[in-house]
Amino acid sequence: MEIWINPACSKCRSAISLLDAEQAEYTVRRYLDDPPTEAEIREVLARLGLEPWDITRTGEDAAEELASWPRGPDNRDRWIRALAEHPILIQRPIITADDGHAVIGRTEEAVRSVLRS
Repeated sequence: MEIWINPACSKCRSAISLLDAEQAEYTVRRYLDDPPTEAEIREVLARLGLEPWDITRTGEDAAEELASWPRGPDNRDRWIRALAEHPILIQRPIITADDGHAVIGRTEEAVRSVLRS
């Protein structure tokens, strides 16, 4: 599995600690240093079953403009492009499991769900 993290994020550190405690095998991707492409964001969204606005950190300064953007199929590409250009806007941590599903690992329960797969 792979986990997208920001090392400064306490939720990311908690998720890593839990994965380590469970001796899970995973790869860390520091997504601010190694931003995902639009294609990777699309793949993760499909695995999460979410839309780009669902994984957008709207409290970030870079998200100020996005607050007025419409949410819908006609604007999906615009949102994905914004996430690729400003990865700080991506909710974290995102864990992609080997079985194909993914979770936003902000809770212990969410992180554990990938361990059961």
